[in-house]
Amino acid sequence: MAKMSAGILLYRLKNLDVEVLLVHPGGPFWAKRDEQAWSIPKGEYGADEDAYGAALREFEEELGTPCPDIGTIDLGEILQPGGKQVSAWAVAGDFDPGQLRSNMFEMEWPPRSRRIVQFPEVDKAQWFVMAQAHRKILPAQRSFLERLAEHLEPDLRFTPA
Repeated sequence: MAKMSAGILLYRLKNLDVEVLLVHPGGPFWAKRDEQAWSIPKGEYGADEDAYGAALREFEEELGTPCPDIGTIDLGEILQPGGKQVSAWAVAGDFDPGQLRSNMFEMEWPPRSRRIVQFPEVDKAQWFVMAQAHRKILPAQRSFLERLAEHLEPDLRFTPA
């Protein structure tokens, strides 16, 4: 069975632009990557768990604050290249990236050193206007941006910069 993941795309209107909150994965493998490395806050869940509930849980674990739970927009699902199925919802709200308090994970680093090191699951959160977000987000997740834009204003057809 394919792994399942669920997440929240937080958005806000600022100066007549739609901005979305994306997160950058922590740890040494992502440290020097920026373009096409950001993601929506998301995480895996089991077959016995509700996808939307998992998305809310992962948002809080990765950002350190509960997600606003009002006015959700179902953005559907995508299939990432590795076979993971990702479900997402857009939620209007605000978040101060300076308040980021991500959960941690452990891994052996450097490889074969037998040293276990802790890293934040998310090392940065940042607001991006849609054109910037399109360049920053993992390519498989771009359709979530496009679906949000279509939902917010049908005449707004997203064009990457």
